[in-house]
Amino acid sequence: MAYPFPGMNPYLEDPELWPGVHGRLIVAMSDDKLLRIYADYLSPQLRPKYFVAIEERIYQTTSDDKLLVGIPDVIVQNSQTAINPKIPNIAVATPAVQPKTVTVPIPEIVKERYLEVRKVGTKEVVTVIEVLSPKNKRTGEGRNAYETKRQRILGSSTHLVEIDLLRVGEPMLVFGDVTQNDYRILLSRAENRPQSDLYAFNLQNVIPAFPLPLRIGDSEPLVDLQSLLAGIYDRASYDLVIDYSQ
Repeated sequence: MAYPFPGMNPYLEDPELWPGVHGRLIVAMSDDKLLRIYADYLSPQLRPKYFVAIEERIYQTTSDDKLLVGIPDVIVQNSQTAINPKIPNIAVATPAVQPKTVTVPIPEIVKERYLEVRKVGTKEVVTVIEVLSPKNKRTGEGRNAYETKRQRILGSSTHLVEIDLLRVGEPMLVFGDVTQNDYRILLSRAENRPQSDLYAFNLQNVIPAFPLPLRIGDSEPLVDLQSLLAGIYDRASYDLVIDYSQ
C-alpha cells in the first residue's frame, strides 16, 4: 500500500508506533553507511567538511511524569474501638482496616536520540537536529530536560532544527506566531537570532522541505522529510500494522 496521505500520516503519531518512526527518522538523516538501506541523502551531501553524529539524551522520569505526592491511600488507625455518641459509655468495635491495592510511579530511564552536524577535524557542533517526542511536549521531566538543552543551544553559536510532527502536547515556545497549526519545523540560524524561520503546516499539507543550516558560505543540502517519511512507511511495512478501517 502506497503512503496514503499528502503530508504527515496521523496514524504514525500513535504512542505505540511513534518511537519506531522517531528512531527511523533519526537514522534516515544520519549514517552514511546505511545510505542504500535508508535512502540516506544527508551525510553524502555534507562531505567532506561536515559529518553527522547520532547523540543521545538520557533522563529519569515516571510513567506519568508526576511525583508521588499527597495523602497516603491507606491510613492505619491506632485504635480498633470507637464510642457511639448516641449510646454513652458503650464501646462499638469497628472493622479492621484492610490494605488497598495501589500503583506507584516507577522511575523510567528515557533515552532520546538527536543529530549533531559537526565540522570534520575540530568536531565543532554546527547544527543540532531534534525530532520532538511526546515527553518533550508535555509537562514533566522530558520537557524540562529538552527545554534546558534548547535554551543552551539558542544562546550559543549552534544552529537548531526542531521538527515537531506530533499534534499532542504543548508546542515549544516561539514569539510572533498566533496561528494554530498541526505541525511545525523551526529553523533557527545562530547568526539571525532571535529571528528564526517557522514552517507551520497542517495535516492536509505536504511536509515542507527545508535547507540544513551550516556555516555561512557553505552549500546547504535540502532536507526532504516528506520523502524520508514515505520511504520509512514503505520499508517498515506500516501499512500492515495500521488498520485504516478503524
